[in-house]
Amino acid sequence: MFFSVIIPLYNRPQEIKELLETLTKQTYTAFEVLVIEDGSKLDAKEIVDAFREDLDIHYYYKENEGQGFARNYGFERARGDYFVIFDSDCLIPSNYLETVKNYLYEHHLDAYGGPDDAHSSFTPVQKAISYAMTSVFTTGGIRGKKKNAGGQFHPRSFNMGVSRKVWEKVGGFLITRLGEDIEYSIRIHEAGFKIGLIPTAKVYHKRRTSFKQFWKQLHFFGRARINIYKFFPQTLKAVHFFPALFTLFLVFTLVCNVFSSVFAGICNTLLLIYILLIFIDSLLKNKSLNVALLSIIASIIQLTAYGFGFIQDFWKRIILKDK
Repeated sequence: MFFSVIIPLYNRPQEIKELLETLTKQTYTAFEVLVIEDGSKLDAKEIVDAFREDLDIHYYYKENEGQGFARNYGFERARGDYFVIFDSDCLIPSNYLETVKNYLYEHHLDAYGGPDDAHSSFTPVQKAISYAMTSVFTTGGIRGKKKNAGGQFHPRSFNMGVSRKVWEKVGGFLITRLGEDIEYSIRIHEAGFKIGLIPTAKVYHKRRTSFKQFWKQLHFFGRARINIYKFFPQTLKAVHFFPALFTLFLVFTLVCNVFSSVFAGICNTLLLIYILLIFIDSLLKNKSLNVALLSIIASIIQLTAYGFGFIQDFWKRIILKDK
């Protein structure tokens, strides 16, 4: 089984260096690497060239079109039986490809996804952000689960693989951002291919390094959910409204603290209980008081940023029907 690892890249030369270093340590070596530089001003050609003796690596530079179409560019040039997609801010465990290969031989999948986790080298903020993106108290713990309240399992593009047969029949990404990976996996499902989670094929996902960057990313994710709805209305589930409802609750709580002491007491108590649950859960998982405190901030940012983005485009694109 031969893998083609495809990595879109935009102005992140240091990230690709760290990712490629982890790929040189893979225990299964039947793979190539395609780095697609998507119109970056800070290109990584010299960094990629430094790995040519250690990896079967190919570097391509194209005009900027976004990560979805950069991956398509890689698909067109890949030689593998499976195309493995990573985000440039991931670190890959040394047994990743061997784990995937063994799993696919025992349980055939046409496309797969894997979970993400925080690496011990991550900063406290990165660990808190990782918690916020995977906790049952924020995302419902749906990332990295075979089934969830949102319906079918949809691989995410930070850790995703598709077979060559999928590419030949379904093609690649139709949209380049705003939920492109979910839209793609829905079409793979509808074409009759088998998609599943490989629970042991995890990556260490650094995500954003500051809360400001995290806010921008999650606001974008909230908007992306509405974009997916425009393609597939049936995929919008009750669970997707939770961040928006939490955001409205937070606004209501702030208003009550100004105008209504009775309702303020109830809302403040509920909010305090929720914050304590996050703190205790993160403390148990991360074994760090600092990370547990930062997890409270990260979780509130995760919910409100997503919520505002969701509400913004729900109002604009569904209520006002703005194309």
